[in-house]
Amino acid sequence: MKTEIREAILQHQETIIEHWTTELDKFRTEDNLQSITKKVYENTNREFIDKLFLTVQNGQEDVHQELIQYAERLIQLGWPLNYITRGLQEFRKVTVETISKSGVSYNNSIEFFQEFENWLDGIVNVLVNEYSGSWENTVFLQKMALKELSAPLIPVFDKISVMPLIGTIDTERAKLIMENLLDGVIEHRSEVVLIDITGVPVVDTMVAHHIIQASEAVRLVGAKCILVGIRPEIAQTIVNLGIDLRKFPTKSTLKKGIESALELTKREIVQIDE
Repeated sequence: MKTEIREAILQHQETIIEHWTTELDKFRTEDNLQSITKKVYENTNREFIDKLFLTVQNGQEDVHQELIQYAERLIQLGWPLNYITRGLQEFRKVTVETISKSGVSYNNSIEFFQEFENWLDGIVNVLVNEYSGSWENTVFLQKMALKELSAPLIPVFDKISVMPLIGTIDTERAKLIMENLLDGVIEHRSEVVLIDITGVPVVDTMVAHHIIQASEAVRLVGAKCILVGIRPEIAQTIVNLGIDLRKFPTKSTLKKGIESALELTKREIVQIDE
């Protein structure tokens, strides 16, 4: 930013800060920042505007790392990206209005505002990119964690494993279920696998198709599959949709499924008299 432009902005610093702070106070009442105390909000606003004017005074390159650290702190505290973008928009508007009304003479007013816009765009890129990168990384880690937990195959007895399914099953998750199921059967040397759909809210044609595919895949690797957790409403839906589940056994509860699995592996639960 040219020296003349920098000096013009710094000359009206207090006026810009006053108007900007007033606009940001309105923003707090309009959006999801009401839970933040007034003092914390005011301190954060003050730090935000101080960083902006520090960048005006010293240049973006010298304050680049401080901007990134400021954005990182906001991200860690859970402040929305909208706070950053709204703050920068208001800074642009207030600064342009203040300079326009001040009557500051400059050789080329168009060049003045173009340079200011270019400078502010650089600030926007730094802060928004930091936010975007952080959230993308967070979403990626959460997605990986959910994948690891979404379809585990759990060995409950020798040669008997259970895969509890919870939540909605889409095509991507069905692929993951298939992979975990087949890998788990081989790893645990399972002869019987129980797929528990107690936690699946809706079983439609697509979900049933994925379950049937999983059952067929288990059969091809030498194991048997039992579908458990058939609630009355799920049974009615399956019948109404005309879904054929006769190819593999079904049980209403996990307990009954385990009893059947023990029978298939030539074992049973017996009560011992004391």
